[in-house]
Amino acid sequence: MSSNSSSNSLIRPCACALAPVLALGLAVLAASLSPGGLAAQSASPFQGSVTASEASAQPVNLTLDDAIQRGLKTNLGVILSGTQTAAARGQRLSQLQSLLPSVDFSAQETVMQADLPAEGLRITGFPKIIGPFGFTDLRAKLNWSLVDVASLRNFLAARHNFAAAELSAQDARELVILTVGNAYLLALADETRVTSVEAQVATAKISLNQAVANHQAGTAPLLDELRARVDYQSLGQQLIVARNALEKDKLALARTIGLPLAQSFTLADKAPYAAFDQLDVDAAIREAHANRKDLAALVEQTKAAEEQRKAATADRLPTITAEADYGDIGVNVRHSHGTVDATGTLSVPVFKEFGLRGEAQVAQAQLDTAQAQLSDRNAQVDADVRDALLDIASAQQQVQVAGSSVELANEALSEAQQRYSNGVSDNLAVSQAQQSVAQANDQYVASLYRHNVAKLSLARALGAAGNYKNYLGGK
Repeated sequence: MSSNSSSNSLIRPCACALAPVLALGLAVLAASLSPGGLAAQSASPFQGSVTASEASAQPVNLTLDDAIQRGLKTNLGVILSGTQTAAARGQRLSQLQSLLPSVDFSAQETVMQADLPAEGLRITGFPKIIGPFGFTDLRAKLNWSLVDVASLRNFLAARHNFAAAELSAQDARELVILTVGNAYLLALADETRVTSVEAQVATAKISLNQAVANHQAGTAPLLDELRARVDYQSLGQQLIVARNALEKDKLALARTIGLPLAQSFTLADKAPYAAFDQLDVDAAIREAHANRKDLAALVEQTKAAEEQRKAATADRLPTITAEADYGDIGVNVRHSHGTVDATGTLSVPVFKEFGLRGEAQVAQAQLDTAQAQLSDRNAQVDADVRDALLDIASAQQQVQVAGSSVELANEALSEAQQRYSNGVSDNLAVSQAQQSVAQANDQYVASLYRHNVAKLSLARALGAAGNYKNYLGGK
């Protein structure tokens, strides 16, 4: 599935068969924080996590469900989206306060002594020093903007931004499911690849032993033994590469779900395969438009930009503020008297034309940007659904063809081995058949991985990643 924002290495063996999978995995693992999708990014927060515990000596038996639940708790993308939501909540509260009255209380105790000559007062017969004397003042002050349209608009914009942040946090959970699911399926593909190459190494060892025995018996030339030895060593190198890829991709999986990198774990699930019943495209697109949280977040952001544009216009309007204070002042609390004063202020901007125009132009540019992004995201949602359905259909056919190819390649290898053991031909056919088996197995692993990731991507495209089991199991 393609999208707007969303990286790690993939299955590495046999570039001829698995190169397309590399590009797919790189795109999927690059899921990013920005609401919307899977476009590649060099440093996505969804590839990281906060380590939740210390490594234990006991290996962890990790299922796909366990991995996803760990990711939803510790993945860095989810955590950062939570902090952004908290910041948006704080901004909303700050804007709300500008609409409400503010009341401050102060208590003041004053002691004074005056030097009259120092103040320039020299009065005959009048004391030069007055005091000490003092007073106590207890006072509450009220300040309230009774009419301030710009502040009201800014508050409404902050409320929409907070709603967008909440929706983005929900979308981040979907991206975590997709990212962790992809990383888990990738590790499963690596594990299957290792098992396949191990079996090929064992078969090559049998062929090598047979070629050595035939050469020593004088029934086969040295060339047969050398050819079998090269095949055996070549497969041994592929096994080293496959095991290294598995360990690296398990590290990448651990990074996305908060497992300590020193923690050993095994993959409890196996790569599922179930034929997928194709959905009605139009109905799927309608479902995606109704459920996608990244799209809903952009709608809220556009509404916020509209309110900010109105707030910029409202800066030209008059504002009315009220100020009042009431207090008790006197020599001390027992000898005091209440005092009060109140002020109403009407303020009208007279000469702020350039500043007001500048604010309006900035707000309009932000609104135009938000509307353009929303239009693009609507089209992207359609593309995401269509891409995922096309990928599923293609990968499903590839799995079926690759499965048949594996059976045929194994049958051809068995036939070639029998012909060689019976002295009907040399072991060139065996070598070629072994290569065909390796290629067929690589193609099957790659197509199965593609199929499952495409179904996960469809769940994400429909805004239903939380129901990923229904899609991996064949909806």
